[in-house]
Amino acid sequence: MDTPQNTALTRALTELPGPLPARGVIHIVIPHTDRFTVVGNHLAQHAGLSTVAVGLAVRIQSLPQGTEIGIKALAARFPEGEKLIAAALRELEAHGYLRRAVTNLPNGRIVTRTVFCNQPTALLRPRVVAQRPAPPQTSPPAQDPAPEPPAPEAAAAPQAPALPDVQQEQEPEAPAPLEQEPEAPAPAPQDHAPFVARVPPPTAPRQPPPPLPQPRELTAELDRAATALLSDLRRHARQLVLSENDIRQLAPAVAAWLERDTHPDTIRHTLTNDLPQPLRHPAKLLKHRLTVLLPPPLPGADDLAAPARPRIAVTPFQTCDGCERAFRAPTPGHCRDCRNAHAHGPAQAAA
Repeated sequence: MDTPQNTALTRALTELPGPLPARGVIHIVIPHTDRFTVVGNHLAQHAGLSTVAVGLAVRIQSLPQGTEIGIKALAARFPEGEKLIAAALRELEAHGYLRRAVTNLPNGRIVTRTVFCNQPTALLRPRVVAQRPAPPQTSPPAQDPAPEPPAPEAAAAPQAPALPDVQQEQEPEAPAPLEQEPEAPAPAPQDHAPFVARVPPPTAPRQPPPPLPQPRELTAELDRAATALLSDLRRHARQLVLSENDIRQLAPAVAAWLERDTHPDTIRHTLTNDLPQPLRHPAKLLKHRLTVLLPPPLPGADDLAAPARPRIAVTPFQTCDGCERAFRAPTPGHCRDCRNAHAHGPAQAAA
């Protein structure tokens, strides 16, 4: 009763669109309106950087301009030690995120200036200087001609007095010409190279899935047992609710398992064990397991018997009739020395 329950997190999970994944992280994305830093995936998922280096890079990127980020300054600010921070800074420097350069100040002092780049790969791209379009040339406004001096007769003529009761009609003013809207300037060329996809499109043809196993002979008894086993799966796993069409398609594969002397409890355990959550396609999962996990046929009694060792013919020992020496030969007789002696004896006598 004293365990706190995070009802806000539970409510946020129910509001996520689409089905939730069975494993792995579930993201609840709430847009930031203040106090946030943009971090690229090239840094957050960098395969060559340690977790300490990635975290330190994110912290450095979130600090304001001019903040000291030396080893001692970072060790005083964060819980990691100086050795761990120094190793992380070396990693960032090796991958181009950090650069430390020695600079001479005007007063003669030598200081180390640290520069952090949030995207070092962008510095390697060719940069194109954006050219501003030239302002449109406007003609100077036309000057009104100077008024001519009045004629002497008009100047001498007395002006007629204005009638008090009659109002002079004013001519309506001509409508002012509509101002033309200024043309939108042409878009400036981009200051970076166009994006080039590094992952080539898949070109290898996808292999078709293996077919369902089929028995050598689908008898009525095998078909009845396979249909009963598939229909009974929902008693052991509530997710495995199959339609009649699914059972009709999967029954030959179960019959192939039964034909290979597989116990029904073994088949049921294979099909219901460690089911994914949530299970959206039960028939596809059973089809995959029945195809991939098909056991081989049981070996026969002759296959389990130990193989007979090959008999090696051994030449027996014989006793030489001349010198009584033992030697190997298939039949009794003389040894090699006695045979040579008997062969040389007649030859010398003939000579």
